[in-house]
Amino acid sequence: QVQLVESGGGSVQPGGSLSLSCVASGFPLEHYVMAWFRQGPGKEREGVGCISTYGSTTNMRDSVKGRFTISRDNTKNTMYLQMRSLVPEDTAVYFCARRIRGPFSECLTSDGYDHWGQGAHVTVSS
Repeated sequence: QVQLVESGGGSVQPGGSLSLSCVASGFPLEHYVMAWFRQGPGKEREGVGCISTYGSTTNMRDSVKGRFTISRDNTKNTMYLQMRSLVPEDTAVYFCARRIRGPFSECLTSDGYDHWGQGAHVTVSS
């Protein structure tokens, strides 16, 4: 049974940092491109970034470049999202997802994903 479980969310002040983890089970993580998405209050879900199967390449949305980093440890079946210099606009529920089709260059769209985690809440507020 494929499962993706996020953890590490919470509340932080603007300018602060948080890290999220996504633990995968039921499949070999190294076979799949993985991604982080988020959905803010009253907003549509948007891609945050994705990472290639062995972590050599990432594709990040412009608004988080230089602030967010995606990494993975396939030996631990875990993907990470490190977030720094957080701003209120980063407030959202963050989801990890498994990509099954589509070019890597288009990984920030919701198409091509077959499993999603339950989400981790991130609140950035003073």
